Formats: sequence, C-alpha cells, structure tokens
Amino acid sequence: MKLHIRWLAVLGALICLPLIVQADAAAGSEKAAGTAAGAPNIPKTWSSEALRALDVPLTKPEFSAKYFMDEGLYYRIPVRPMWKSYPIYHPSKEPAGYLDDLAKREPEEIVVDPAKLKTEEDWIRAGEQVFDAPLFYETQEGVDRLHDLKRYESAGVPVTKDGIMPFNRYFIYKKGKVRVGQFSCSMCHTRVMPDGSVIKGAQGNFPKERLDAYDRQVTAAKRTDAPKFLDELHDFARNAFGAPWLAQDPWARYTKLSFDEIQTLWRAIPPGVQARVGTSVWNPVQVPDLIGLKDRTYLDHTGLTRNRSVGDLMRYAVNNQGGFLFANHGDFKFNESLPPPEEMLRYSDEQVYALALYLYSLKAPQNPHRFDAQAERGKAVFEREGCGHCHTPPLYTNNKLTPVDGFDVPPNHPDRENIFDFSVGTDPGLALATRRGTGFYKVPSLLGLWYRGPLQHSGQVATLEEWFDPRRLRADFVSQGGFRLPGASSGAVPGHEAGLRISPQERQDLIAFLRTL
Repeated sequence: MKLHIRWLAVLGALICLPLIVQADAAAGSEKAAGTAAGAPNIPKTWSSEALRALDVPLTKPEFSAKYFMDEGLYYRIPVRPMWKSYPIYHPSKEPAGYLDDLAKREPEEIVVDPAKLKTEEDWIRAGEQVFDAPLFYETQEGVDRLHDLKRYESAGVPVTKDGIMPFNRYFIYKKGKVRVGQFSCSMCHTRVMPDGSVIKGAQGNFPKERLDAYDRQVTAAKRTDAPKFLDELHDFARNAFGAPWLAQDPWARYTKLSFDEIQTLWRAIPPGVQARVGTSVWNPVQVPDLIGLKDRTYLDHTGLTRNRSVGDLMRYAVNNQGGFLFANHGDFKFNESLPPPEEMLRYSDEQVYALALYLYSLKAPQNPHRFDAQAERGKAVFEREGCGHCHTPPLYTNNKLTPVDGFDVPPNHPDRENIFDFSVGTDPGLALATRRGTGFYKVPSLLGLWYRGPLQHSGQVATLEEWFDPRRLRADFVSQGGFRLPGASSGAVPGHEAGLRISPQERQDLIAFLRTL
C-alpha cells in the first residue's frame, strides 16, 4: 500500500533582504517564471539549495528544520494521481440515489500536462483542481460518517445554500468505489458565509477539531482496549506537536493527558482555528486567509517561511502536505527510517506549480460593505492613530516581523532589515512554545477582514468589536466564539492596544472602515 505520507490521516483524527537575495539566486527568476506567458520555466520543488534558505530561523536556530531528503530520492517518489471529484451533500439534502449513481461512473484521472496548458488561465484552472485534491481517500467508513446527522449537529458543520458540505469531496478512483477525500487544501481554506455562499482560499470555517473529537468518541466506544487506544493517541501526537528543545515540549505535555482531557481540549478549538502540525492544542493557530498571498513577504503567522518566489510557495505547500517528514530539528527526527521512495507518493512539480499560480490568483469577492460617511470618519481615525505605520496601504501590512515579549532578536538575524524593534505585546505562545516558533509574528494584512474570524493569531477574539473592546485586556473578558482554553470561561486577550483608547463612536467608525477593506 502506498504511503500517501499516509499517517497524516491519523494525525487528522488527532488534531494544513540581503540574505534573501543572496541565499537563493534562483528566487528572482522563479518569480518571473510564475507569470511569464507561454511555456513556463517550472522551478524544482525539492531543491536542496532553495530549501536551505526557505525558513526563518527558530528561536533556537540549531533546531531549525534541516531537510535531509536527497533530491534524487525525492524525484524517485511516484506522482500522486488526481481524480475528478463530486460534491458532498448534507444528509438531508442529498438527492435520492446520488451515491448509487456516482458508483456507476468511470473514474476520470486529472493530469496536469504542460503540453495541454497553453495559457496562465489554463494553469490556474488546473491549480484549482490540485487545491481540491486530497492527500488520501477514506474507507467506506468515511462515507458512512458523512451520513451521520449527529456528527453534523455536534460540530455545527456549515453547508452552502444548495445543501453542499464544501470542505471535502467524493472521488471515484475505481469503478464502484466512491470515497471521501481528506486533507486537501480546500478542506481548511474554504469558508461558508452566513448567506450560504462560498469563498475559496479564505480563512476556512470547517469545524475540523470538533469533528475529530466526535469521531474519536465513536471510535473509543467501539474499542475494548482503552489504555492501548490512549497510548496510540499520545504516540501519534509526537509528530504533530513534538519540540523537545523547548522548556515545555507540547508533546511531553500531551502524553500526560487522559482521554477526556484530550477530548475537552480539541472541542475547545472553534472553527477557523486549528491545532495543525507544528502547533499544539494549547497554542493553536488561526487558519490563514490565502487571498492576497502573492503580496506577502512571509508565510505562517510566525513568519516561518519566506515567500520570495513562486518556487518558495511550491515548497511551502509540499512541506505542509507531508514534506516536513523529510526534515530533522537537531536530534529530533520524525522517522527513524523511511520506506523506499517507491512506496510513497508526492506532488509533481507541475501540480504544485499550478497550485501556486492558483493561490497567487485568488481574489476576494465583492465586498458588501459600502464606503460611506461613517467609513470615511473611520478612515480618519485609522490615519490619526497611526495604524498605517504597521498596516500600510494599499496592502494594509508593511510585511514586516514584530518580536514577541520574551524574545531578544539576535543582532545578526538574517532578516534584520525586515524586523520591527518593538513588540505589540500579544500572547507569545505560538511564537515561543511551538515547533513553528520563530520569536516573531508577521504584521497581518487587514484586507478581507469583513469575511474573516475568529481573529488574532490563535483566534482568541471572535469579531472586530471584541478586538477593539478595552475590556478584552481584563481577566473577566468573555469572547463570544474566540478560542479559550477549557476551564477558563474568561480571560484577558493582551497586547495591541492601538484603537482601545478612542471614543465608542470612533470605535464604531473605525470598524466600519476596516470592513470596507
């Protein structure tokens, strides 16, 4: 059986400058290759030279990722096939006989063939198919789960106005075999709006962590070996959260949890926030909005990966879809040994190039919020308060890194010219206590705030109203939908005090302006 970097399925059940110019001489040409007309010059995804300068150093640089997979071995891995997909309906909306009809269809493989992609638009369309393509396919049990009404209700799974659950798709990879695809890009980066419309590439609102908790509860009820099942949950979390060089390794902390404690932590994570690989259930991460990605200098909330070119985005995508298994962090190894290349699967360079062009092409839908007199007043507040110093128009970010409290920036840091000299005082947990911890947060763009939420790097506030509420600095603050650790019904959300010392009317005006961006 091929390893689809397959153990990610189980993780899913537990839980997506001077140096810059000099370190990757190909970066500039790669960027040009991404937009050139005609036959593109597709960068190599797995380039040892480019990978060496891909990531910003961690707080302890000696534990930054070192990619050990040899290029020759990497390109011996067979290419992951992609299949035509079909929508998944909420059980109450599924047309009669729908699955039976799908089972009669022939599988249709999708091939990203440069010879057939004549224009950039052709590549972008192919990239959307890669965006929807899963890392692996569920068994029949996965199809059955999608017809469990209690599962939808337990997690509050949103559906479109047509009754479609857009975060997964059905696939036919063998006649008579309808399967659910898991761990596509679209699973995390699709948002269903209150009116039932869908924004692809936005901060998603799939309640993945709560669904995983529901599925674990169902599995636990069937197991007769509870201690062994708990050991398995602890063991699989090693690759997800392990960071033994930290004073408090999230995985070591996780191994002390009971089954009920694990469940409580996962259920506390709201839609739009995830305990993705490299973070933890104590410091989850807000699902990023991919719209506008082309204009961002850094990827990840902690600025972990540089975005200098289309090639960098290709490598970032591959790393987050399993390539991180091919890296060591000091003495910490994900795998003592890997299977032969022929027993794994990878994306082709053509597939990932198409994906990167699609991501770079994403645009926000029409903003329903008009720029009226109130927004005009809010813009004046924005300018008076100096918000543009960090959130500089027209991107509404200066694309810089800001250090968190508790991290001293080394004077010789390779990204020194892109670093602010002050901290805005937000919760440093994600930047210091996880495997993605660089000691920084990137300055986020404010574009698209009208369709995003929860807000803040760990999603601790639900709305802009909460973010600009001075009471969020107090211990008795209660968010209506932001992330909060179990047992803490209230708690301060510290830092970023800009906009907290203005009048209530100015606050409303400022929020009205931000929603027009």
